[in-house]
Amino acid sequence: MKLRMAMITIDCADPRGLAEFWTAALGTTVAQDFGGEFLFLAPPEGGLSLGLQRVPEPRAGKNRVHIDLGAEDREQEVKRLVALGATEQARHEVPGFAWTVLSDPEGNEFCVSGSHGG
Repeated sequence: MKLRMAMITIDCADPRGLAEFWTAALGTTVAQDFGGEFLFLAPPEGGLSLGLQRVPEPRAGKNRVHIDLGAEDREQEVKRLVALGATEQARHEVPGFAWTVLSDPEGNEFCVSGSHGG
């Protein structure tokens, strides 16, 4: 038996609303919409599908799993994502690697690493 990663799913209050942010952030589209309760985003080039699933409770605490994105120019991408509605949370750097922690409009954390400081 061989498993492969097929999709990452984010729990959220408003899947359609959050899809506006993630489709713009990843340059993709909504591939399937199951009545606004669950959406599949088309996988961006070289990436996984992203699912957005409605849940009744708000996010509490830090995500236990999050998305790590890579960019050729981290600073430029962070600025673009903030303009789309993300919030910068923190910056981290260790020898040879740097990343910025952001949150999407519903507070789900994700990271961006890349050149120009990481």
